[in-house]
Amino acid sequence: MEKKKKKSSQASCESLALAILLFLSILPPAPRPAPPPLLGTPRAKPPLLLAARRADPTHLAACRGSQGGRGAESPAPLKYLRTRLPSRTTRPARGRQQAESRSSRRYRGHPRTVADGQGHGSHMPAHLLQEEEFSSGSSTTTVTSRVTKNGNAVVEKDLLNHDDVAAERGMIDDLFDETYREKEGPKPPLRYVWRNIILMSLLHLGAIIGLTLIPSAKIQTLAWAILCFVLSALGITAGSHRLWSHRSYKATLPLRIFLTIVNSMAFQNDIYEWARDHRVHHKFSETDADPHNAMRGFFFSHIGWLLVRKHPDVIEKGQKLDLSDLKADKVVMFQRRYYKPSVVLLCFTLPTLVPWYFWDESIIISFFIPAILRYALGLNATWLVNSAAHMFGNRPYDQNINPRENPLVSVGALGEGFHNYHHTFPYDYSTSEFGWRFNLTTAFIDFMCFLGLASDRKKVSKEVILARKMRTGDGSHKSG
Repeated sequence: MEKKKKKSSQASCESLALAILLFLSILPPAPRPAPPPLLGTPRAKPPLLLAARRADPTHLAACRGSQGGRGAESPAPLKYLRTRLPSRTTRPARGRQQAESRSSRRYRGHPRTVADGQGHGSHMPAHLLQEEEFSSGSSTTTVTSRVTKNGNAVVEKDLLNHDDVAAERGMIDDLFDETYREKEGPKPPLRYVWRNIILMSLLHLGAIIGLTLIPSAKIQTLAWAILCFVLSALGITAGSHRLWSHRSYKATLPLRIFLTIVNSMAFQNDIYEWARDHRVHHKFSETDADPHNAMRGFFFSHIGWLLVRKHPDVIEKGQKLDLSDLKADKVVMFQRRYYKPSVVLLCFTLPTLVPWYFWDESIIISFFIPAILRYALGLNATWLVNSAAHMFGNRPYDQNINPRENPLVSVGALGEGFHNYHHTFPYDYSTSEFGWRFNLTTAFIDFMCFLGLASDRKKVSKEVILARKMRTGDGSHKSG
């Protein structure tokens, strides 16, 4: 009996085990635990972080890169880019701090390296991407931004490499020199140039006389004075400034001859000397080597710098500039050789004789309005760029530098008052991102390109401008 009970119980246990095995075979297999992540493997990003990245306008500007440009690389995938948080992912701006000396208070853009999720990356130099747009026989070089991936690192190239841009223009002397340091010790004493003081006093006295004669002048004389003002101003803005100082576009021989003639009508030093001083101004802006250093006050930067001897640093740095491009231009050197007689003829004699000869205007009115008054207004319009545009206005592109955006100065100086933009991007032929708005000089250059007399206009892309605003601007662009 006991053996039968043991066999029956053993059989029942076997049947029970068999039933359990059958039941377990029906159930789905249990999920295996995930292995630990390997080093260098990007982790999944939280949806909230991705949403924050998409909402970051600076990030979007960098991701857009060269969108729309021919031959441009595609922007890097979103997963490789990290949101720019001020405390972690951005480098502190190497800009002008109020506690630092004036000579080192300048910011210029450099490429930033952003690594992937594990934080490994290598720095790369920024690169200039150019787009050639051909229209009416002329070209426009557009400087754009892009995002380039190199291994695990992503370099956001939404700032320009100034050296690349300058190399394309054949010069670098209008880019700020961060290595310059003002000399310690007492400043050299002021040495007055009494000849200039007397001549400038007489000029402005004659301009006041010209103002009193306006009611007695014929309408043709007033129109002629305005025409002379615009032509002489173009000789400075489109000629000695944007063409010869910055080489922001190219001009054919007929256009260069025309700009040289109206430049002599402006009488603001010959092209060679004007461009040399202006390049020194950009390279050593707001330092002792700046010919019209605005840190020395409104009067000095407006007219006072012409009434005293130059600071020794201005002379020293000016002699070290590479001016071979100007020396190689036969038109520039011809004007320099015959500058004084050209000024007498074009700045004073021609504006005076035309009203007197063609419509019997009084010789007194012909002299004091189209010649003297027009000349004084042209000088002060240019001087306001050096003074008012360095002191009054907002700084939407770079708050770490002194130049400002001043639309009123732009009206009088034919577009030269967008000065914060100009010192941020000195190679842009328009000196502004707004095209023809308050910028007659840009309209003139574009018209010359339409006629085939100018070409190769340098222009900074909207993506680069927006990225620079977001990084170093004072935020005024957000309020319009």
